[in-house]
Amino acid sequence: MLLKLALILAGLTLLVLLAARLITGLYARPRTYSSSEVPARRVAIVFGAGLWRDGTATPVLYDRVTTAAELYFAGKVEKLLMSGDNRFVDYNEPAVMRQVALSLGVPEEAIVLDYAGRRTYDTCYRAAAIFGVSEAILVTQKFHLPRAIYLCNHLGVDSVGVEADRRTYRRASVLYWNAREFLATANALREVHVSHPVPVLGDPEPIFPEEP
Repeated sequence: MLLKLALILAGLTLLVLLAARLITGLYARPRTYSSSEVPARRVAIVFGAGLWRDGTATPVLYDRVTTAAELYFAGKVEKLLMSGDNRFVDYNEPAVMRQVALSLGVPEEAIVLDYAGRRTYDTCYRAAAIFGVSEAILVTQKFHLPRAIYLCNHLGVDSVGVEADRRTYRRASVLYWNAREFLATANALREVHVSHPVPVLGDPEPIFPEEP
């Protein structure tokens, strides 16, 4: 009896995880474009993706910034909002993202940093609440983009997305990212539709202040 109950619970859990990925995947599909075909928006949101132990950008993060820079130089966006984790003194994703962008030729004035983008939910929430972003191009990898598009659109940012897969990543890493995404996506749907958590906020810092 206990084994049967455990199997039923496991099956229901799997069903919920699969349904969450299906929902966000179907939602994001018509909102996903190539770099050349994406409709222009004033802001591109670039999501953090971890740093190496030496403090440099991981390949995933580097590819996100590179893709965002490509959008900037193509005239698709005016500003790059780089959002990542900076909870610790020796871990500063936005600062590293900025350095990568500068090394690619993006001018300083086109870069805006969000130091409290600890999670995708936080980044999307803060983009609207702190930086006054109403529409954006989201830049991240294929495995993450559906969740990002779903969250931002449901948190006040009319968003489309561009995949930042610029190389072949390690198979083990891809498997891990996709497995983790099942749990993260189910949690994202719970947060946006049920729990509605409020991330770390602060004073408004609109990217485009209203003209006097």
